[in-house]
Amino acid sequence: MILRISAKIVMNVVRQSKMRAFLTMLGIIIGIAAVILVVSVGAGAQSLILNQIKSMGTDLISIMPGGSEEEGPPAAVMGITITTLTYDDAKALVDSARAPHVAAVAPIVQGVATFTWGSNKYDGNFMGTSHAFLDVEDYEVAQGNWFMDSDEKSLAQVAILGSEVKKQLFGDSNAIGEKIKFQKKSFRIIGVMEERGVSGFTNYDTYVYVPVTTAQKLLLGINHISMARAKVDNEAYIDQSIEDISYILRDRHGIVDPKQDDFTVRSAKQGLEVIGGVTDSLRFFLAAIAGIALLVGGIGIMNTMLVAVKERIHEIGIRKAMGAKNRDILMQFLLESIFFTLLGGVVGIIIGAVFSTLVAVVVRYLGYDWDLLISLNSVLIACGVSVVIGLIFGVYPAQKASKLEPMTALRYE
Repeated sequence: MILRISAKIVMNVVRQSKMRAFLTMLGIIIGIAAVILVVSVGAGAQSLILNQIKSMGTDLISIMPGGSEEEGPPAAVMGITITTLTYDDAKALVDSARAPHVAAVAPIVQGVATFTWGSNKYDGNFMGTSHAFLDVEDYEVAQGNWFMDSDEKSLAQVAILGSEVKKQLFGDSNAIGEKIKFQKKSFRIIGVMEERGVSGFTNYDTYVYVPVTTAQKLLLGINHISMARAKVDNEAYIDQSIEDISYILRDRHGIVDPKQDDFTVRSAKQGLEVIGGVTDSLRFFLAAIAGIALLVGGIGIMNTMLVAVKERIHEIGIRKAMGAKNRDILMQFLLESIFFTLLGGVVGIIIGAVFSTLVAVVVRYLGYDWDLLISLNSVLIACGVSVVIGLIFGVYPAQKASKLEPMTALRYE
């Protein structure tokens, strides 16, 4: 009965002071919405990263120049140019005696260029790689042919176009046999790749592919490679193949102590574990930052309730004079505080879910594999946090109201 009467009083207060009620809830609404949005976007971003890595294949091994901690990122991904990996290193890994389960290895170098054909131009990327690239990446030529091992040896100036490059430069015209220019060199087109899209954060359709030695000597003027990718014949032999590759490279580089490795060998599974740990930490960090908004909202509620107590001192005196006890007054103001925070929490959840959905729709429209993840746990936690904030920041104003003496409250102007 007392609880029901207190609830009616709370609803009357809300109806009489709609703007104050809204401003009281605003901090909680923003805080809860921010938490829901950050957690959802963080989970979506994590799924995007992991899905992109998975799309590369679980039977691939990446070999990068530069050492790394066992669970840390390779130095090469930090934007540092490291020259410890060579074309010959990559070729040496295809050794049936020393690495029996390594089926193919593709060395890779990359650069940026403006490609021209007649008056048409396209700003994109070129990739120097080997004839084994198609075997490693499960990529297909739609028209023409891929380059041969002999093209690598002769530094042939031949090129294969990604589907987007072909579309931008040639439209519906036949590109095979034509010549494009970039980096002050002329290349004869011998093939056009199938449309593939984004895989592992790389849009293969925007690349022009040339023999790795041609890219090294004629386009970039380097002797090293950026990385290499190896494909194993059976996913069960990933760990063994990593050991085999590491052993071959240590032997070639004269390294005895594995701690002195000047290369990093990682599988897609290991990459998933490392990146998953990093993104989890980032999600919790962002959620903690968003939680600060909840603290600010709670302080705002306490201040509003203190003002409400001051404005309603006469009302409190009348209620006490009519027999209301301290706990009744305490319950009334606590209920008001909890009501504001809970309602604000529900509104915040709805707003956060709407914005999370909008983000997912936009990212998916851009062609990325983004999962919309709004977990029931995060919603329940958000509601629980709202109630707790209402209790914590409503206790002091409620206690202050309940301790007022009836006569003092009735005399208050």
